Amino acid sequence: MSAFLYGANVHANGIRQHYLRYGGNEGERAGRDAVVIVPGITSPAITWGFVAERFGQHFDTYVLDVRGRGLSEASDTLDYSLDAQAADVIEFAKALGLKRYSIVGHSMGGRIGVRAARSEPEGLTRLVMVDPPVSGPGRREYPSKLPWYVDSMALARKGCSAEEMRAFCPTWTQEQLQLRAEWLHTCDERAIITSFEDFHKDDVHADMPKVKVPTMLMVAERGDVIREEDIEEIKTLIPGVAISHVNDAGHMIPWDNEEGFYEAFGNFLGAPLTRRA
Repeated sequence: MSAFLYGANVHANGIRQHYLRYGGNEGERAGRDAVVIVPGITSPAITWGFVAERFGQHFDTYVLDVRGRGLSEASDTLDYSLDAQAADVIEFAKALGLKRYSIVGHSMGGRIGVRAARSEPEGLTRLVMVDPPVSGPGRREYPSKLPWYVDSMALARKGCSAEEMRAFCPTWTQEQLQLRAEWLHTCDERAIITSFEDFHKDDVHADMPKVKVPTMLMVAERGDVIREEDIEEIKTLIPGVAISHVNDAGHMIPWDNEEGFYEAFGNFLGAPLTRRA
């Protein structure tokens, strides 16, 4: 039985924010905090639906369309900065009345989570950074290159098949490719370029010492996003940070090793993400 409840829009932080909800209040009744999933740079909420199905079996789960992606607001004049994205998450939680919630942010979403957590928003109880870019001023570049995003989005805007998308994501399943081919056109090019450039301009390491909630850093075995020296630095910036590794996975961890992704959380969120019979 699906844990999906509905998709909806809410006006928060001055814009329309679209989200998908899974699981409902069962997790709250069990004493578990809600979970807000913040996807990466070109991942509309629906592409994380398969993950939210598992989360929804245990938690009241919300998957955001980050501004400029999916069905959330986008425009030629919208502020696509990391500060605006972080404020979106905080105001989203307020608008929905989430009294206690964890942020699980993948890639760019991890950086959004750090920037949000530094202001100690009311209700935020935990932060999980899933393979976040550690690039920034004076640091090594993010391993992916901008043309990969721009060219694949241009293909999607024209209309493309899953097979045509395979040139960009050769290891993905047919279902994953179909979903990306269907939804990638909803990513605003200006939003993606701004976010990618901010990977190298915005220093989230300066935010980390201000993060006071329990935090986990999840690291993919492959992809070269997080190296051992990055882990050691983050340990000094966020004392007590939990470190989890996912073997046999690249940057898109649940796409490569879905069960390993769930296992890596352990009990950090308040309950293990075990599969229900």
